[in-house]
Amino acid sequence: MPLENIPTEKIGIIAVSRDCFPESLSVNRRKALIEAYSSQYDSGEIYECPICIVESETQMEEALDDVINHGCNGLCIFLGNFGPEISESMLAQEFVRRTKGAVMFCGAAEETMADLYDGRGDCYCGMLNASYNLHLRGVNAYIPEHPIGTAMECATLIHEFIPLARSVYAIHNLKIITFGPRPSNFFACNAPIQQLINLGVEIEENSELDLFESFKNHEGDKRIPLVAKDMEKELGVGNKIPQILPKLAQYEITLLDWIESHKGSKKYVTVATKCWPAFQTQFQFVPCYVNSRLTGRGIPVSCEVDIYGALSEYIGVCLSGDTVMLLDVNNTVPDDMFNSEIKGVYPYNHSDLFMGFHCGNVCSRKVVNAHMNYQRIMSRSLPKEVTYGTLDGTIIPGEVTIYRLQSTPDNHLLAYCAEGEVLPTDPRSFGGIGVFAIPGMARFYRYVLIEKAFPHHTAVTFGHHGKLFFDLFKLLGVESIDYNHSTSVPYEGENPFKK
Repeated sequence: MPLENIPTEKIGIIAVSRDCFPESLSVNRRKALIEAYSSQYDSGEIYECPICIVESETQMEEALDDVINHGCNGLCIFLGNFGPEISESMLAQEFVRRTKGAVMFCGAAEETMADLYDGRGDCYCGMLNASYNLHLRGVNAYIPEHPIGTAMECATLIHEFIPLARSVYAIHNLKIITFGPRPSNFFACNAPIQQLINLGVEIEENSELDLFESFKNHEGDKRIPLVAKDMEKELGVGNKIPQILPKLAQYEITLLDWIESHKGSKKYVTVATKCWPAFQTQFQFVPCYVNSRLTGRGIPVSCEVDIYGALSEYIGVCLSGDTVMLLDVNNTVPDDMFNSEIKGVYPYNHSDLFMGFHCGNVCSRKVVNAHMNYQRIMSRSLPKEVTYGTLDGTIIPGEVTIYRLQSTPDNHLLAYCAEGEVLPTDPRSFGGIGVFAIPGMARFYRYVLIEKAFPHHTAVTFGHHGKLFFDLFKLLGVESIDYNHSTSVPYEGENPFKK
């Protein structure tokens, strides 16, 4: 299912050349790169700029205008030879300034030992000068792990760059809409917004009363029956509380209308809202299922006004091209469940496991036996009827990546990512829930999540995307990026004397 609310990426490819090298060397290598890309990937994802920059600031401006006029929101600067360090780094600087897009550098490897006189390009050397000049200009460009390669190898590097470029462009064009304040006695997801501004993200903070007024104004909206019918179709046999669907449809329309009318200068939106303590009693339902539906369309809605959780979710949508989850790192797996259903069946220790849970905000496509239910936790102190609207189901098994981007209380930007899987083990509980296995989770939990004061919400993508997250966090200038260490690699602050 194609997702809304994320950009379509188009990478401009500009070849550069030092004036003491043949320009034809860069031009021909650029043509070979384009041919290689088109033979393996969608040629519509790239644009070949016909201007090869040969140590000229004027040519740099012409090439920059050309790729922007052709709709490029990401840029690959391709060293076909040593390269012009000034104009190529200026090009990167100006592209970022004018488009807010991301820039990558790669270069051509030497083709054959039979042509190392006039056919030698020295890109291996030129990439060092490019890096130095980028640092001089304060440009944080993406340089791959192995940036010098054959035409096909560089084509693959560009293809791998696309989700990174898409994410950077999307973040710079993102607005986070919140409806708060946070629930009382709930500081866990609070963090200063300064780092959002530093990243280029806009934020619009509203009150729950604003949302309630808008919801009331949507009473009798002619679109309600159509949306309720779509919900009924999605739920199928899981439509256990059909009487609540019109209210949920009214709420969904309210949120979508608010998003459309409040985008302002931004192109993309994500939402951070709440569902307690007054939401249920005033709206007369909980919003979990609507949150799950919007998240499934590429418009993540985080719970408990978790602003950095909403941003993290949105980044995951851009990187993975798939829907995401925001879950509590919630509870341990009981001994009897581990011993009877996991031990000896899967290659994990008990300490590698935890249950990821939230009340019912997981997209219906990502859970088994999705069905409408009441919010069990809230119903312990409220009438069950005002807690209808949550989506229960067991999270589908398979590879996942847990991750989060977070500001500290004193405005430092931190992140983590760790790969693992959801096991096909029945969690025997409620909400959107699954048994997660992350290698080395116990140490990761203690020396990253606790030690670095990350909140209890973790974002989750389906699939292993650790490399992409790590590269993106570096590209965004995150100060500290953590991951789950192997047993031979100690964490910062880990006690070396522990038994």
